[in-house]
Amino acid sequence: MSQRVLIVDDDPIQRRLLDAQVTRMGYTPICCAGGRAALETLDGKHRGSIMAVVLDLMMPDTGGLEVLAEMRRREIAIPVVVQAARGSIETVVEAMRAGAFDFLVKPYSPDRFRDVLGSASRMPVAPRRPAPAGRSRRLLARADASPALRPVLLAAAKAARSAIPVLIEGETGVGKEWLAASIQAEGNRAEQPFVTLNCGAIPADLAESILFGHEKGAFTDAGQRHDGKFLQADGGTLFLDEVGELPMAAQVKLLRVLQTGEVDLVGGTTKKRVDVRIISATNRGLAAAVAAGRFREDLFYRLNAFEIHVPPLRERRDEIPGLAKTFLDRYGQLERQAPGRLMSRGALDLLQRYDWPGNIRQLENAVYRALVLSESETLEAADFAHVAALVTATSRPGPPSEPQLDSTDNPNVARSIEIDSHAAPAAFPLRDETGQIRRIEDIEADVIRIALCQYEGQMSEIARRLGIGRSTLYRKMREYNIGT
Repeated sequence: MSQRVLIVDDDPIQRRLLDAQVTRMGYTPICCAGGRAALETLDGKHRGSIMAVVLDLMMPDTGGLEVLAEMRRREIAIPVVVQAARGSIETVVEAMRAGAFDFLVKPYSPDRFRDVLGSASRMPVAPRRPAPAGRSRRLLARADASPALRPVLLAAAKAARSAIPVLIEGETGVGKEWLAASIQAEGNRAEQPFVTLNCGAIPADLAESILFGHEKGAFTDAGQRHDGKFLQADGGTLFLDEVGELPMAAQVKLLRVLQTGEVDLVGGTTKKRVDVRIISATNRGLAAAVAAGRFREDLFYRLNAFEIHVPPLRERRDEIPGLAKTFLDRYGQLERQAPGRLMSRGALDLLQRYDWPGNIRQLENAVYRALVLSESETLEAADFAHVAALVTATSRPGPPSEPQLDSTDNPNVARSIEIDSHAAPAAFPLRDETGQIRRIEDIEADVIRIALCQYEGQMSEIARRLGIGRSTLYRKMREYNIGT
């Protein structure tokens, strides 16, 4: 491994201090007084021998952010530790998004500098391989991409050409995992593993073992050694879905792995070096979780180097016909006994009128259900009666005097509706047959039945939308005889 460190700072006193510290650490310092000189050095005789860069952000000729941008354009994959004056955290965030490995806020202690530079020096510096011909713009070639999605695909295509950590934000079911897999497929790691982990679905006490692995006998029931997700993804990409749900203890260890590139197996005594690109996703703003103390701020900066927001399906209605036909073709291959193979214009119009709170995943389930129940080759609007009921329910305006859920003109007349776990009412009354307000338990049961239909029985999503825990949801379903 090269032992050279490039120091870039226009302050001669700061350069001398850093030169002395780098020398005491056993490395060979190379000093530059500005950004232009640094770029010339990186492309000059020392190219390939510099293991890390210490870069000041504020310089008169070429600033640190410009240097980072030019390094990315030239595909110079060297860890960069940026220095920032005390105060502006926005500048630090901008630098991390531009590709910085870590940051130091002046003044900082020699111990802090030693830790950060030591971590940077242990990061592998691998030469970039050009992406295979004909694949570099595949993300942008989707003919059914709506105007709202095109900027997303453009950003994803740029991210695919680098190893920058990516955070994908968007509602549940918008296609975050598909986008992550597409970024992997178009980058230099296309032939390497693409490993996914739903952080919201792992038990808190097993999170570290699942992520980082464990040795035999590390804990009760650890009968054999297990490679965690990081080791499984070595050389490729690890997709952390719903990363905001990670327990705090796992967040601490994840941050350490991202800083050092080394994994400690639970119960192990040695470290294992890994080369893993991280793409994470969340259906809720991580910044709010940081503010609430549920997510580490330093880990947020690591993961949020390149942010992509995927708009919901209701903002991409032009894509619905193409997606619906794709799902129909896919499930038609699985359900060969079902006659449905085509979709009428009326059916497509109905699907485009609905807001799809469950997004693409909900649309997929709706098409699959209609196919299974189909009785003719062409699916009509009538085959999506459950969608039509939801369209009616969400589009019906209530009277201005009172928020009514009943569809009748007379608020004292209740509507009798047969409801089960597979069908939800288009509307339900707030009053009983005598004109009295119904019990809260009865109204709550109707709301749960609607949620079961709207979110296609996805219990975690239903519980989240209703603002209750899954165990509470199951208990209420038993109490109200729903789905039993």
